[in-house]
Amino acid sequence: MAAGSEEKVLSYHDSLLRNNDLLLLDGPHWLNDKLIGFAFEYFEYERFKRIADKVAFIGAEVTQCIKLSNDSEVGMFIEPLNLPQKDYVFMAVNNNQAQMTTGGTHWSLLVYNRPEGKFSHYDSVGSSNQSPAMSLSCKLHPFLTAAGDLTLVAEECPQQENDYDCGLYVICLAEQLCRHIMGERVESLHAKITKTVVGNKRKELKSLILALASGSPS
Repeated sequence: MAAGSEEKVLSYHDSLLRNNDLLLLDGPHWLNDKLIGFAFEYFEYERFKRIADKVAFIGAEVTQCIKLSNDSEVGMFIEPLNLPQKDYVFMAVNNNQAQMTTGGTHWSLLVYNRPEGKFSHYDSVGSSNQSPAMSLSCKLHPFLTAAGDLTLVAEECPQQENDYDCGLYVICLAEQLCRHIMGERVESLHAKITKTVVGNKRKELKSLILALASGSPS
């Protein structure tokens, strides 16, 4: 392991980022759960705090625990999140089946949409993560006080052209969907989330993390 790779860069709410996490943003590298978790926390506490009463973001580690827990254990993870009071719940799904650990080879975005009574799945590699998204939806549905039967819709969304940008697509998709929830006029996902935009998101995230670490205004 390279010297300094474990050096702490930023502590932000429940996120702890180290130098080896930050190096993933230099690319071309697969984003880990810590970086996606940080992005979700930044959305919750800063970028989209105006809609915090409507929207919940579940970190990748908690999502993995929910997905692979016994039904009797799921409530332990969900109760503190106050999900029955939220209109939208955002989750990063991965295809790792190892108990209580993150990893895998692919990320996708799952959103519970209470106004429309459905789970929406946004996968930048076709239907690659449809099975884990269904597993997670089945675990969550009984705890959401949701009306009607479980409905999972595979939504059309931009597709990645490589095997390492899936985490960035999750972040970009969540950002655009939250802008829509805020009432902003948003172009179509295909128009807004391009290869160039996704590539630039790496630089934006790294700059944001370094700015927060230095105490600069976010």
